[in-house]
Amino acid sequence: MPITIDRLDHFVLTVADIDATCDFYERVLGMRREIFNDGRVALHFNRQKINLHEKDNAGVEQLPARPNTGSADVCFITTQPMETVIAHLETSLVPVLEGPVLRTGAKGPITSVYFRDPDGNLIEVSKYNER
Repeated sequence: MPITIDRLDHFVLTVADIDATCDFYERVLGMRREIFNDGRVALHFNRQKINLHEKDNAGVEQLPARPNTGSADVCFITTQPMETVIAHLETSLVPVLEGPVLRTGAKGPITSVYFRDPDGNLIEVSKYNER
């Protein structure tokens, strides 16, 4: 019988500069920085977190086979109207690459906008469409 997965707890981003990454995610996406385990850094939102690894920091025990910056493609769900999301990105001087566009999320149709974080990761912010 396969393992049953309930939800995503955290994922790890490899970044060039932890402070620049934290500034972006706090300012643009409202996440909260937290220091844990003797100086490691995570970004918290709701019941999840993103752990951050600096690309050239060998102090972390478990690393991906090929850690690199700018290789992630992540979708975050919001409950805010897409117009509010786009307006905030504009005032934060974050260029929208595409959107709003219709996509399919894990639970059905979503409307999405795409932009990049300081490391070039593709960030998608989406809102589930009313049924």
